[in-house]
Amino acid sequence: MQEEIFPLVDEIGNVIGQALRSVCHDGSKLLHPVIHLHIFNSKGELYLQKRSATKDVQPNKWDSSVAGHIDLDETPEIAALREAGEELGLSGISPRYITKYIIETDRERELSYCFYTVYDGDFILNKEELADGRFWSISDIQEQLDKGVFTTNFELDFKRFLSKGVNYL
Repeated sequence: MQEEIFPLVDEIGNVIGQALRSVCHDGSKLLHPVIHLHIFNSKGELYLQKRSATKDVQPNKWDSSVAGHIDLDETPEIAALREAGEELGLSGISPRYITKYIIETDRERELSYCFYTVYDGDFILNKEELADGRFWSISDIQEQLDKGVFTTNFELDFKRFLSKGVNYL
């Protein structure tokens, strides 16, 4: 299988180059764009996915409802819809933009475009990418913060703008 090529962006989001996935994830800190789509149900619970054990970054941790890289020549909105389809089998949803900001970990640097939606339907998990998925109450998430349960990226999003739930957004 051919390795993915990611766009490289400046801090505003303008494409300035491209690099292989492995290079973006090897500690080079090349800034590349991603999406995080946070799915709430009508009860205010937040759906989280558990990353597969085969993921190269943060395997076996609970993460944003949908998270993925933006392809070359793809908008963040289109990437959010594509990833929702690939990971959870969703279509016909309307992601709403929240914000974008830079997330830096020990291995990578990402320009994260964040969205949310409210959805009460069924999910079809992509078992190659996800080990599990379920809705969590905001209080259950708060109880598990900083304990190694969640990805760094999800915890940053949660602390920054999700901790008060969908009504806050």
